[in-house]
Amino acid sequence: MNYAQVDFNNKPTDDLGDVEDQFQEYFFEAMKQKSIENYDRSVEALLKCKELDKNVPVIYYELGKNYNQLKNFGSAEDALKEAVEKEPNNEWYLDALYEFYIEQNDLDKAINTVKQLVKFHPADYKEDLAGLYFKTKKLDDALKILDELDLEFGISVSRDILRNRIYEVTGRKDDQIKNLEARIDNNPDKESNYIALIFRYSENNDKEKAYETAKELLKINPNSQVVHLALYKFYLDDNDADKAIQSMKIVVNSNEIRPEAKLKVLSDFVNFVKMNPEYETDLVEAMALVGGKNDEKSLLELGQYYLAKNDKGNALKYFEEALKLDVDNFNTIKNVLLLHLDLKQYKEASEESNKALEKFPSQPICYLVNGVALNELNEPKKAAEMLESGLDWVIDDIKMEADFYMQLSKAYTLLNNAEKAKSFSDKAKQLEIQN
Repeated sequence: MNYAQVDFNNKPTDDLGDVEDQFQEYFFEAMKQKSIENYDRSVEALLKCKELDKNVPVIYYELGKNYNQLKNFGSAEDALKEAVEKEPNNEWYLDALYEFYIEQNDLDKAINTVKQLVKFHPADYKEDLAGLYFKTKKLDDALKILDELDLEFGISVSRDILRNRIYEVTGRKDDQIKNLEARIDNNPDKESNYIALIFRYSENNDKEKAYETAKELLKINPNSQVVHLALYKFYLDDNDADKAIQSMKIVVNSNEIRPEAKLKVLSDFVNFVKMNPEYETDLVEAMALVGGKNDEKSLLELGQYYLAKNDKGNALKYFEEALKLDVDNFNTIKNVLLLHLDLKQYKEASEESNKALEKFPSQPICYLVNGVALNELNEPKKAAEMLESGLDWVIDDIKMEADFYMQLSKAYTLLNNAEKAKSFSDKAKQLEIQN
């Protein structure tokens, strides 16, 4: 930064030297106090500098920053404006004033200030200006700036996000589509423009144009992998299962496609296989191709798929795989515990429910599963203790409460305590009548 007219290394040659020495001393004292966050003392030193020479712009710049830290916003604005007035082509001063207005949410003044900054870094500051126009609902002005930037600097992701938000707010979907069509005309080899246009056509329920655009992209780039994110859906809708499967496998094998997008494809295919079980082998094969840390959702989808088919062994397998990726997902834990019981895997049910209770001591289902498993393992005393502890956590769930009493009755029957067994059995029957 240029500290204006004062050369701190210049030796005094006349009687003004003392003044320059004092200015230098106060100024560096101000910087020192500011660095240790003594903003009041920094201001005091800067005001002494101002008394010695009120024409040095950097004094006002530093005063503005200190006043801002002290939340003396009126004085901060005045000081920064004074710095800009004295040196209007100093980017640092203008940028500090611009940031001040952004912090204060004074968007109109921020717009006026950023317009002065555009000449320094057109791409960055003009994009800021477009964002400010959006916030102040000057949407046509924002689009005009975005068009200028795209023409001068090319397309950017951040500007496209803002552009799409403007189209969404205004409902100008036709303009959005025209913009994408023009991009393809100007740059017919850029894949991302086709993908964006396919998405917008689909969003407008213009399936035919979306399908045609996808086929056009495939014609221009036969090796495109991303286009199959659209094609698989069109093939499914047309009941062309073979082509849909081919596209799905390209998607899940691709290194270019994000995991979330792959999961969406797999989720759609799970629903397809529910109606067309003859393609289950292809689904399982595709699932195996995904792998990695990002497939929890697809594993859960597959678990639910097999659960709906009453294939509890496969359902358990996929829920357990999903649980490895998110060990604290209680819904998955619950599915695993219940499936262990259904499959008569009582030892596993007991061990896993004990682990679950360490993390979720207030979840009654864990106590119930543990109690059931202990009864089946012929450990009724432990079962009764576990079930009686779990009853305290059952709230407004008549069916679960009845299940607890039935298991307690079973535990006391095994313990040869007929009186308690009957008492809990009667309670369970009363609740079943209420339910």
